[in-house]
Amino acid sequence: MITGYSSYRVETKTIKFTADDGRTCPKTAILTFFDSKGKEIDSELFGAVDVNSVYDLIKEGKEVNLDNFFVSDFSLSAYRRRNNIEKKELVPIKGFSAKNAFFESKVCNDFSHALFQDGEVSFDGTHFGKGKVVFAASSFGKGNVIFSNTYFGDGNIEFAGCTFGEGDFLFKNAIVRNGIKDFQDIQFGNGEVSFANTEFNSGELLFINTRFNSGRFNFKITRITGGKVDFHYSVFGDCEIMFERTEFGNSRVDFRTVDFGSGRINFNRSVFGDGEVNFEGASSKAGKIQFKKAEMGSGPKNFNLMEMEDTEISFEKTDFGNGDVTFYESKFNIISLKSCHLNHYFDLRLAKAQLLDISDTIVRDIVDLEPYDFPVDIKILDLSGMRLIGKVYIDWKLNRCKELIIQQDATTLRQKAEQFRILKENFSGTGKYADEDEAYIMFKRYEAKSWLTEQKEKGGLKKVLSYIPHGFKWLVFDAMGSYATNPARVLLSMAAGYLTFSVIYILIITFSKADIVSATPDHLSVVARSFYHSAITFFTIGYGDHYPHGAARIVSSIEGFMGVFLMSYFTVAFVRKVLR
Repeated sequence: MITGYSSYRVETKTIKFTADDGRTCPKTAILTFFDSKGKEIDSELFGAVDVNSVYDLIKEGKEVNLDNFFVSDFSLSAYRRRNNIEKKELVPIKGFSAKNAFFESKVCNDFSHALFQDGEVSFDGTHFGKGKVVFAASSFGKGNVIFSNTYFGDGNIEFAGCTFGEGDFLFKNAIVRNGIKDFQDIQFGNGEVSFANTEFNSGELLFINTRFNSGRFNFKITRITGGKVDFHYSVFGDCEIMFERTEFGNSRVDFRTVDFGSGRINFNRSVFGDGEVNFEGASSKAGKIQFKKAEMGSGPKNFNLMEMEDTEISFEKTDFGNGDVTFYESKFNIISLKSCHLNHYFDLRLAKAQLLDISDTIVRDIVDLEPYDFPVDIKILDLSGMRLIGKVYIDWKLNRCKELIIQQDATTLRQKAEQFRILKENFSGTGKYADEDEAYIMFKRYEAKSWLTEQKEKGGLKKVLSYIPHGFKWLVFDAMGSYATNPARVLLSMAAGYLTFSVIYILIITFSKADIVSATPDHLSVVARSFYHSAITFFTIGYGDHYPHGAARIVSSIEGFMGVFLMSYFTVAFVRKVLR
C-alpha cells in the first residue's frame, strides 16, 4: 500500500468484497489517496466491515481476521461499555490478524487492555489513517507480534504497560508521523524486538523503564528527526543491542541509568544531532559498546558515572562535533578514543579503567585527566601518535604517568619515548616544570633504549659496538645530571669526580714513578698534594705551584676536561632551573 500520501477519501459501496483467501464482506470501501497538492496518486479496495460484527466475534471467542478490511472507530472501551465490562478488565481476543488493513477513528483506535491469546498477532502492512493508536496495558501471549510496514497517520501511539510472551516484536519499516510514541513500562519476552528502518519523525519517543529480555534489540537505520528519545531506567538482559546507523536527528537522547545487561551494544555510524546526548549512570555487566564512526552535534555529551568495569567501549574515529564531552567518575575496562578529533573540552577523569586509548588523536582544546576530588585510577594510558595542539591537564605523580606508559604491552620503545616527549611538551605549556623534567628524562631514556634495541637487531659488529656509545651517554648525560634537569646531581657528580681523581693521584704516586711536584718550599704530604692538585686542576685554576710528572700528566689532562665539562653542565642545569 502506498505511504507517501497527505490525505485520503473513503467511499463505501454496497458491493460484495472478496478477499484473496475467500473471505467475503457485503460492502466495499474504496480509498483514494492524494498528495500534498490534492492530486490523486493511488486507490485501494478494502472490505468495509461493520465494527459491531468485530465486537461480536470477540464476544463469541471466535478468531478475528481483519486482513484487507477497512475498520472505522474500533474501540475496546466502547466494547466494554456495550457489554458492561469494567474499564480496565482485559478483553480476550483470539487469533487476531489485521494484515494490510486500514483503521481510522475520529479520536482513538483503541486496543487498550486487550488480552491477545497465544499465537501470532499481525498488523503487517496495516495503515492507521486517522486517530491515536492505543494498545496501553494490553497483554500478548506466546507468538510473534508484528507491526512491520505499518503507517500511522496520527503520530501519537501508545503501548505503555504492555506485556509480551515468548516471540518476536517486529516494528520494522514502519512510518509514524509527528507525535508522542509511548513504549514505557513494557515487559518484552525473550525474542527479537525490532524497530529497524522505522521512521519516527519528530516528537517524543519514550522507552522509559522498559524491560528487554534475552534476544535481540534492533534499532538499526531507524530515523528520528527531532524531539526526545528517552530510554532512561530501561533494562536489557543478555541480548544484542543494535543502534547501528540510527539517525537521532536533533533530539535530546537520554540513556541515563540504563542497564545494558551483558550483551554487545552497537552504535556504530549512528548520527546524533545538536541535542544533548546523555548516558549518565548507565551500566553494563560485560561485553562491548561501540560508537565507531558515530557523528555527534553541538550539544553536550554526558557519559558521567557509567558503571562498566568489565566493558570495553570504543569511540574510534567518532566525530564528537561541538560541545563538551565528559566521562567524569565513570568506570570501564577499556575505553578507546583512537583517531578522534578532540576539538572541545574532554573530561576523562575516570574513576577506573584498565586502558585509556587516546592514540592518534588530534587535541585542539583541553583533555582533563588530573585528579581533583577522587583518585583517577587508570592503569595504562596510550598517547602514541597524538597531535597536541591544545593541552592535557595531567599530574606526573597523581596520575602515575611513568607507570601509565611503561606498562603498555602494545607499543614499541620508540612509541613510549614519543609519548613521554608529548607529556614533556605538554607540561612545559601548562607550567608544570618539575613534571616536565620527569617526562624529559623518561623520553631521553626510552629514546636511548630504542636506539640500542634497533642496533642490536642489526646483529654482528654493530650490535657489540653499540654498547660503547650507549654506555657513555648513560654515564655522562643520565647518571651524572639527569639530562641537565638536576643541578644537585651534577654537583654530586662533580664531588665524586674530584674525589675519584684525588684517589687516583695517591695511587699512582704510591705505586709508580709518577708524582705531583711542588715548585715552592712547601712540603705537603702525598695525600695533601693529591687533593690540592686535583682541586686546582678540576676547577681549571692552575696556580703553577704544583705540577704533574709522569703518568700524572695524563690523569691531569683528563681531569681538566671533566672539570670544564661538569662545571658547564652544572651551569646549564642551574640556569635552566632559575630561568623557569
